[in-house]
Amino acid sequence: MKLVIAPDSFKESLSAPAVASAIARGWQNVYPDADIQLCPMADGGEGTVDAVLAATGGQRHELTVCGPLGQPVQAHWGWLEDGQAVIEMAAASGLHWVAPEQRDARLTTTKGTGELILAALDAGASRIILGIGGSATNDGGAGLLQALGVRLLDAEGHALAAGGAALADLQSIDLDGLDSRLAQVEILVAADVDNPLCGPRGASHVFGPQKGASPEQVQQLDRALGHFADVMAAALDEDYRDVPGVGAAGGLGFAARAVLGASFRPGIELVAELSGLADAMQGADLVITGEGRLDGQSLHGKTPVGVARVASAAGVPVIALAGSLGEGYQQVYEAGIEAAFSLTPGPISLDRAMADAEQQLQSRATDIARLWRLAAATR
Repeated sequence: MKLVIAPDSFKESLSAPAVASAIARGWQNVYPDADIQLCPMADGGEGTVDAVLAATGGQRHELTVCGPLGQPVQAHWGWLEDGQAVIEMAAASGLHWVAPEQRDARLTTTKGTGELILAALDAGASRIILGIGGSATNDGGAGLLQALGVRLLDAEGHALAAGGAALADLQSIDLDGLDSRLAQVEILVAADVDNPLCGPRGASHVFGPQKGASPEQVQQLDRALGHFADVMAAALDEDYRDVPGVGAAGGLGFAARAVLGASFRPGIELVAELSGLADAMQGADLVITGEGRLDGQSLHGKTPVGVARVASAAGVPVIALAGSLGEGYQQVYEAGIEAAFSLTPGPISLDRAMADAEQQLQSRATDIARLWRLAAATR
C-alpha cells in the first residue's frame, strides 16, 4: 500500500518532520513494507521553512537578527536551488521570543524579519516566500520597512521608535531609501487569515490581546495603525488598509502589500505546491495529516483541511491526528477528512501531553494501521 503523511507541526512540542516520522514508525509496525511518502506541511507560521526544506532538500541558513523587543535572536531562513528564498517571520519576530510577562504589543518590532529579507536579497533571491503567522508584533510592518531602508519620521524629522504605539507620532514616510533590489523580486505572502488592518476585525482587535495588549492598548494600537495607513495612503496615492489579509501578523501584511507589492496566497497552498504534495498523492491509498489542535477554526486556512482539499482532488481518503479535538472539530468532516483522532489516551496535563506526543503519535498510527488492516481483510 502507499501512504502519504502530511502533518503540520505540533506547536511547542514537535516539528512537522518529527510528527511525520513518528506516524511513519507507527504505521510500519503493521505494514513494514508500505510505500510511505513523508510530506511535512505548514500554513505559513512557525515551521514553514523546515517543512519546505524537508520536502525540497534546500539549504537552511542561520542569522542573528533583531528580536521582537530589540534583543538579538538566532533566526533562520531557507534557500531553494531555483533562486527562491523561504522566510517565516516567526523565526525573527515570533511570539515565542517574548516571555509571557514581557509581552507588550505596543513595543514589539518586525525589524528582524526585514533583516531576513535583506539576507535573501544578498543571496540573489528572485522570489521570496514570506510566511507571516505566529508574530509577537503589532507595528504594521514598520520595523520591516525600516530595516529595508524606509524612513518613518515624526514631526521633528526624527526616526520613529520601534513598535506599533510609536506610529501615532508618524508625520511622513520617505521611501527613497527602500532597497532597490526589491523591485526585481517577486514577493509572495503566505497567510491563513483575511483580516483588514484596522477596525473590529483588524490586527489590533483580533490578535493584539494574545500579544499582551489590554483593551485600552488595543484601542491605542488600532488608532496608531489607522494613522499609519493615512500617512501611507498620502505617500502612495492609494489606501491598502482594507485589502484582505493586510491585518495578518500585526499588520505586517499591510507593509508587504502597500510598499513591497506582495501578493497573498493561503500558506498551506504555497507549502503544498513547493512540497509537491499533489504529485506525492498520485496512487496513494491513504493520507494522514494532523496538527496540535483540531477544532472548528481548522476550516480557516489550517493545514489538515488544506491537505484534505489536495487529497480530495486526487480521490484519496484522509485521516487526521491531533493533540486534542476541540469544539466543532466535526466540521472538518465536511471538508474531506474522513476521521479524526486525539492522541491523549485519557486525562493528562498539557505538559505531559506535549512531552509524550512523539510516542502517542506512533501508538495512534499503529492503532489506525491495525484498523486499516482489519477493514482490508473483511472486504
